[in-house]
Formats: sequence, C-alpha cells, structure tokens
Amino acid sequence: MPDIHDKKVKKLERVALQIREDIIKMLVTAGSGHSAGPLGMVDIFTAFYFHILHHNPKKPDWPDRDRLILSNGHMARAGYFPKSWLKTLRKFGSPLQGHPERKRLPGVETTSGPLGSGLGQAAGLAYAARMDGKKWRTYCLMSDGEQEAGITWEAALFAGRNKLSNLTGVIDRNNIQIDGMTEDIMPLEPLREKYEAFGWHVLEVGGHNIGQFVEAVEESKSIFEKPTVIIAHTIPGRGVSFMEKRFEWHGNPPGTISPSNNPPPDEQTRIALHDLRTLDGKIISEHQ
Repeated sequence: MPDIHDKKVKKLERVALQIREDIIKMLVTAGSGHSAGPLGMVDIFTAFYFHILHHNPKKPDWPDRDRLILSNGHMARAGYFPKSWLKTLRKFGSPLQGHPERKRLPGVETTSGPLGSGLGQAAGLAYAARMDGKKWRTYCLMSDGEQEAGITWEAALFAGRNKLSNLTGVIDRNNIQIDGMTEDIMPLEPLREKYEAFGWHVLEVGGHNIGQFVEAVEESKSIFEKPTVIIAHTIPGRGVSFMEKRFEWHGNPPGTISPSNNPPPDEQTRIALHDLRTLDGKIISEHQ
C-alpha cells in the first residue's frame, strides 16, 4: 500500500462526501434502512475501497484479492456494480435487499445479517490463507454493539491463539445501538484491554481521520505475532446535524421519525443534504 499524502486524503474525503449523499438518497427512496452507522463508517469504507485493499472491481473473484468481511452489514462508486442499483435498495428482487448477500452482490465476501458472525468468518479465511501460503489479507468491519455477542469473543480467542497476523479487525466505536447507548445497555469498556487480554494488538484512531486510519492499517501489517484490531471512534450520523450522536437514527431514514430536537419529517431530507454540502465546503477550506 503506497504512503498516503495530503492530496490523496483530500480526494478520499471528497469521495466520502459523495457517498454520504448517495446514502441519504438511497434511504429516502427506499423509505427504510440504517442512517447513523453508514454515515459514520463512510470514511473507513472509502479508505479501504479507494486506497487500502488489493482488489479489482472488474474481477470480484480474483484469487489474490484482500478479503473484507462486513460483519456489521445490517460500493457502487468503487465500480463493483452500476450506481443505478442504489435506487433499488430494499426493493423486492433487488441485489441490494438490505443485508448484503454474497451470491447476488459482486464484491461481497460473505452474506451478513446475524451480528457477531463476521469475525469468525474472517478468522477462518485468515487461517485458510496461512494454510495455503497466500499473501492476501483479511479485514473485518464490526459494530461496537455486536461486541456484546459471545460468538465474537470465541473468534477473538481463536485468532489470538493462532496468532493470525494476517487478520485486522475494525470496530466502529460509535457508542450507539438500536435501543440506546452501548454503555447503558451492555457496557463494553474496557474494550481495548479485553482484546489485549485475548492476544490482540490494539490501535485506537479517529474514524473520520482518513490519513490516521490508513496509517493504523499500515502498522497492522508490520505486526507478525498477533492479529490487530483498530478501534475507530466515529460519530453516528456524521455530517447531518440532527442525526449526529443520536441512537434514534440507528435504523431510520430521513422523513420517518420526528422526536424532539429534530426538524419536521418533510424537511429532513433537504436539511440532511444541505448539511452534507456544508461539510463539503468545510473540508475544502481545511485543505486550502
């Protein structure tokens, strides 16, 4: 992976903003879906698909590709499928049915949905790569809420015990889940120390700092005796003022709810897109 520089970071941030607008438009068209988490994870996905991963969208089954497991799946701009498919989110018969399905959506490594299953799948892939003497790496994107699932910790034990240094996990530490704040529902802290006790190398980064995140992934490739987990601190609903840090928007699109401190439902889409374009201008000025 080449070193990242300011010009590349700026380009990736612009791509991330375009994807955030895509997300809002997809959700509004579908009338259902998750808002907060996807908006918060955009910078990380952008870093992976446009800089980190060894992959080929024209050959999604290329044997030497890196594997990215979406464990918190509840990539049109990278070229895996037409952007026009985004309008079919959650429609009957659509490849974008909501939860990614491996056999119907190019570039998806595993069918997701049951939270907590992704790390076990990723650990299995990493172990198989070692057995076959392959150099490709496996990455697993997880939510913080699914750290409550016991199956996650079985996989963490397996990866630590087998010193799967070709495995890097990424936790979206946004502190929310569908029913409230993670620390109110099932406290996760001290999360770093738990993974360390299971034999993992642990890094913590700001999940919206693309340069910092890329550097953390690069560091994970230099760790030879342990798997690595990156705890990425993100803001749920990133870029949309009335969604940021509010668990109510975990599984609702703009225009569907009107709790306190939110704009009227019929204004939410317009305000969300306006907020994102304002964020776009702010990012541009930061790089000038």
